[in-house]
Amino acid sequence: MADSSSSSLPQVGELARRLASGKFVVTAEMSPPVSTDLSEFLAKAAPLKGVAAAVNITDGAGAKAHVSSLVTAHFLKQSGIEPILQMTCRDRNRLALEGDLLGAMALGIRNILVLTGDNPSAGDQPEAKGVFDLKSSEVVKIADAMRKQHKLPPGTEIKGDTNVLLGGADAPIDPPTDWTPKSLIDKVNAGVDFVQTQFCMDIGVVKRYAQRLLDLGIAQKLKVLIGVAPMPSARSGRWMKEKLFGTIIPDAFIDRLEKAADPKAEGKKIAVEVLQELATIKGIAGAHIMAPTFPSAVPDVITEAGVMK
Repeated sequence: MADSSSSSLPQVGELARRLASGKFVVTAEMSPPVSTDLSEFLAKAAPLKGVAAAVNITDGAGAKAHVSSLVTAHFLKQSGIEPILQMTCRDRNRLALEGDLLGAMALGIRNILVLTGDNPSAGDQPEAKGVFDLKSSEVVKIADAMRKQHKLPPGTEIKGDTNVLLGGADAPIDPPTDWTPKSLIDKVNAGVDFVQTQFCMDIGVVKRYAQRLLDLGIAQKLKVLIGVAPMPSARSGRWMKEKLFGTIIPDAFIDRLEKAADPKAEGKKIAVEVLQELATIKGIAGAHIMAPTFPSAVPDVITEAGVMK
């Protein structure tokens, strides 16, 4: 059971069409290479064509330099894979962010996910200075005005097609009785159409989180895609659970990986099971698969789960 809310979405591509239809959606994620030759990157992306609804292109993930996410998204689109361009607030002031938004629109990139970005101190050049001129919700608000009013913040008219689908991020929790998701409400008010979440592999938590969003009328206003990981080993699962903020992975899954004769096969099996269960939860529109240490698993997991029908 995919999300059946009837919120109006810009009809700008396959991702938007699937989300609007209420069909369960699975997206994937890749990081741009540290290379001026993108042929190897595109070869690795090729198995996702026709399998994932769209593929996120990260923007300086881990606060490390890579080929521009905008350039990478452009090449991915040219190869026939719909990109979701990630844009962080860390590296650019509002002028540069607005310029890149215009650039994405000019290149026909119609899915944009706005994030705060990892702090430079976490990267391999910790002396770098973060910009953080705007919060992610403020950037979304500007992008929303650009697409609806065809204007930049000073009132300057924008010519051409400005229609885009806007995304943000969230971290599911097991909601306490009095929990109100202020961050999500702010994103909805700013103009976000969908959110992709941190890893949450606990189906019970997702059900309670989704029900609260439905009760508050939030899931009816935006599409929620839950983060899923095909874990290659118990060690990887433990690291994610302990080191990645907001990650929720049941101990039972780590135990299964620990005992498995083939941990990678077991990690794929777990991810397939999670996808199939997520597809039955009202208020959940899809899943977002992130597998930086096990990327080869992603196409198989999506296909074997059979949820993108």
